[in-house]
Amino acid sequence: MNRNYELMFIVRPDMVDEDLNKLISTLESSVTSAGGTAKSEVWGKRRLAYRVGKFNDGIFVLMMIEAAGAIVHEVERRLRVTEPVIKFLTVRTDEELKRLDKIKKIRDSKKKASAQPAAAAAPVTPAAPEAGTETPASAPV
Repeated sequence: MNRNYELMFIVRPDMVDEDLNKLISTLESSVTSAGGTAKSEVWGKRRLAYRVGKFNDGIFVLMMIEAAGAIVHEVERRLRVTEPVIKFLTVRTDEELKRLDKIKKIRDSKKKASAQPAAAAAPVTPAAPEAGTETPASAPV
């Protein structure tokens, strides 16, 4: 069963663009050859929150994967043994998407339920006072 994953990995800041593109294409091809789909975005060089090894900066890459868990496990194994990769993190996002869809459906049903009684009850406006009659607010003192 295919699931959705987000894989964020950070590579050394001194890595050449050609090598980075080769690494990304290798990972994507390993996912697609096993029957999944992968899209990646290079976020560029950013400062790390804390020092990792001897690096204060890193090149961030986000990869969205739709595949089985075994394929993701293989990609993680490859990242572990790849020298330029400083850190990586994989998050399964399909459960979160299901939860958000469920919350949205509940919210929409509540909106529809609250809108129906308001539409059924016609707003009652007070009748305008007739000419020549005084209202308590306008009565002479």
